[in-house]
Formats: sequence, structure tokens, C-alpha cells
Amino acid sequence: MNQNLDQSDANRFNDVMKIVEAARENAYRKVNEELIRMYWQVGEYLSNATKGKNYGDSFIQKLADFFAREYPEIKGFNRRGLYRMKQFYETYAGNEIVSTLLTQLNWSNHLKLLSACKSIEERIFYMQLAIKERYSARELARQVDSAYFERYMLSQNLPKQLKAKLTEKIFLDKYVLEFLDIPEPFSEHDFRNSIIRNLKDFILEIGKDFTFVGSEYRVQVGMHDYYIDLLFFHRGLRCLVAFELKAGEFMAEYIGKTNLYLEALDREVRKESENPSVGVILCASQDNEVVEYALNRSLSPTMVSEYKLKLIDKSLLQKKLREYLTLSGGILDG
Repeated sequence: MNQNLDQSDANRFNDVMKIVEAARENAYRKVNEELIRMYWQVGEYLSNATKGKNYGDSFIQKLADFFAREYPEIKGFNRRGLYRMKQFYETYAGNEIVSTLLTQLNWSNHLKLLSACKSIEERIFYMQLAIKERYSARELARQVDSAYFERYMLSQNLPKQLKAKLTEKIFLDKYVLEFLDIPEPFSEHDFRNSIIRNLKDFILEIGKDFTFVGSEYRVQVGMHDYYIDLLFFHRGLRCLVAFELKAGEFMAEYIGKTNLYLEALDREVRKESENPSVGVILCASQDNEVVEYALNRSLSPTMVSEYKLKLIDKSLLQKKLREYLTLSGGILDG
């Protein structure tokens, strides 16, 4: 029997593997859906059985003892696990928005949101994000711990000019890059190389719709070569996104240079089916007034964002967000 496969055979067999992998994924999804429904129903039962009664704690402990004695092979039905199911039900009961989301997340992700989030809005935000980006438990935990919700909400207060030109909910005005672990002071060369070494985590922070194209990406204008620090393609926006990395504070002249890169990309690299390119200038700090002045008379589709190399104190961001929502008339429960 010939053990060598020609390319046509390999292609056909790959098609079969895609069918198998899709079936596996569907099976896992169905199992997860049933598991989450079970936890919900047990939580509902416990909530109703202990409502308005003073023996709730002893009832749950007796149920946990029953499972330990009669069904020791079933994991997760100890006292702590049963309380989590009760909390799960009581947190979302009657909320129509989450009813279609709950079974799309695994139990580990639900436990993280129950323990770490302070409001229903925050939980719904992370549910939708985790479903869209298909986060693992580790990835979701990282986003929650880095206060992605607070940073995202605060980033919606963008200049009107940028809001008109950039799709909202894509770019943040502050990114947390604690995973780079580079000693200060560092050069822009060190900054870029560290991102390349940690590209998976960088894409997790900026969004999984970003596909990496290249670093020090060369574009030619006249007789001169220029190099874009990092070039990505965004699937949702259907455009190239040029990241310029700066080790220091934002300076107004960065806008002109980024405009040159974007124009070169649009003329020489962008395909007819793609939208105009977008730029992101990533700086260690920025003076908001300088940024506003620099962008005010520019038609450039460019964002200026800060980066932090350590996790931001989440409680400070929560306080800042509450102050912002109070001034703007928004409400967060929690």
C-alpha cells in the first residue's frame, strides 16, 4: 500500500477533518449548553427552596452532604458549588438580555464574572465580548483583571471628529501591556520587539479581529523608504491598521508622519475591496489638549492612545467611570 499522499488526497482528507472538528465543536457546545441549563435549574430550585426561610444555609449543607454520600462521582455539588449555582440564578433571573447569552459561555467564565464584576452591565459586556472573541477562561480573566470594561467605557468619550471617521467600539484610548515585562528605560526598537515576542497577548488586548501583517513594514514614497512599526488588518473594519510605537509622550508632529504612512498604504497596498487605512499612535503618555489641537484640523483617520506597562488599579478606574456616568446621566447597578 502506498503510504505517500498526493496533494489532491491531502486536500480531500483535510475536508474530512474539518467535518470531524466541526462535529466535535458542536458536541462540546451542546454538552456545555446542557451543563449551564442544569446549573441554572439547580440554582432556581435552591433559590425558591430557601426564599424567606431561616434554614437556607443548613438546607444547602444537607444537600451537599447528600451528594457527597450518594453521588460522590458528581463534582461541583459541594456547599460552595451549590451556593454558586444559587448566585448564578439570582444574578440573572428575569433578565431577558442575558437569556440568550448564558449557555454560550462555559462555567469557568461565568464564575469569573460572578466573582469579579460589580454590575449587570459589566457582566453583560464581558459575556458579549467573550462570545464574540471566543475567549478561553484565561483570556477572559485577563481582560477582567485589566479593567477592560472600564477602559472601554471611558474610551467612548472620543473627539467628535474621530467618532465620525472611526468605527466606535474598536479602539481604546488606553491599552495595558503588562505582559511585555520590559525594563525601563527602553527604546522603540525594544518596545516593538517585545510586542512581537508577545504577539498573542498583544492581539488579545487590542482585539482578536486584528490579523498581524508585519513589523517594520516598508512603504515607498518617491525615492524614500519608510517603515511602519506594526501593520495589522482588521477583519471587521476591512482595512489596514498601522501602529506607530512611541517610547515617550505624544508629539503633534507624529500625526504628519502617520498620515504619510496611511497615504502610502492606500495608494500602494490597499486592495479595491478594502476601506481606507487607519493609524494608531501608541504613546507612553499624552496631553489631551495637544492631541485635540493636533487632530482638530486634520482629516486623518488616526487614533492617539496611551499604553501602560502595569495593570491599572481597577478601583480607581471604577471610580472614574462612575463619576463620568454620573455627569453624563448614565447608571451602573452594583
